[in-house]
Amino acid sequence: MNSLPENYRAAGDDELTARIEAVKKRMGKRLVVLAHHYQRYEIVSLGDYIGDSYGLSRIAAKSAEAEYIVFCGVRFMAEAARTLCRPEQKVYLPNLSAGCPMADMASVEQVNEAWESIKQVCPSSTIMPISYMNTLTELKAFTGRNGGLICTSSNAEVAFKWAFERGEKLFFFPDQHLGRNTSKRMGLKPEQVYLFKPDSQISKTDQQAIIAAKVILWPGYCYVHTKFTKDHIDEWRAREPKVKIVVHPECRQEVVDGADAVGSTAFIVRYVETAAIGSTIAIGTELNLVSRLARTHTDKNIFELSGESCAICSNMFRTSLADLCYTVENLDTIPQIMIDDEIKTDARTALERMLEIGG
Repeated sequence: MNSLPENYRAAGDDELTARIEAVKKRMGKRLVVLAHHYQRYEIVSLGDYIGDSYGLSRIAAKSAEAEYIVFCGVRFMAEAARTLCRPEQKVYLPNLSAGCPMADMASVEQVNEAWESIKQVCPSSTIMPISYMNTLTELKAFTGRNGGLICTSSNAEVAFKWAFERGEKLFFFPDQHLGRNTSKRMGLKPEQVYLFKPDSQISKTDQQAIIAAKVILWPGYCYVHTKFTKDHIDEWRAREPKVKIVVHPECRQEVVDGADAVGSTAFIVRYVETAAIGSTIAIGTELNLVSRLARTHTDKNIFELSGESCAICSNMFRTSLADLCYTVENLDTIPQIMIDDEIKTDARTALERMLEIGG
């Protein structure tokens, strides 16, 4: 973790913002600041590019002129940028403690053990691994070595189609809800989707379910998006019959089924931008994004779906103006995001497959 000197911690927001803008102006295209949609408003306002993990991954891969890439997000995003960038480019995460609990739900050892178990149950089947962007880099490398690819909430369905053209079964990790919602959207039946139970014995019933399954899911989840419930939707429908409910596909299936529209953070942004003036929209995703949309689109009535759950990603919220200022003012002395070369090669293979399929 970066240990911020007192002068950064004591500085006010206006001073920090001015200092960051001064560095950006001085460095020009040599410095690129990427900001995820879930970052604080003041961080997003300083981003050269704002987007979701898929969009920012594409930008990282194409940042030909940038010598320094500062990713205001969480660790797996900065590592993906490091994987896709040229060796001479330098990548930074302003707050090194910003991780992802979902990514931590699937360890390399657990996934390897599950992979071997599944192959033993289905020795004659071709199984394709797909890892969500929210995974450890070592698991992205595992995916690349075994013929699979990475996906995001923007292109999960396209990734599933790609994999089904090459295999009979998919092994998807770590987010069970994105996997289940994508499977249903593609027309798979509930009995064709199996939730794997790591660290437990595979019973005969489990073996039969794995054999029958087309998609095998890992039991991970996003603690923010699982805060939303069907009751929240029902309450909004009763209170405001004309409300439009828009949710992220990491939400539980019953929430996704009850919504008017479902999509990634980029999709949600576009939905609000193109909605009719005066529309009332209740959004099931991270609070920082919902608040920024409400602040930006004052001609529409934008609300957080649950109203009281405080659906905020504390890891995204860790990045402060002081963190960003310290990073851009000390680029040549602070730690960069680094990845082992062998792991990076395999992870890059999986990420490049994702970029190739688009979606």
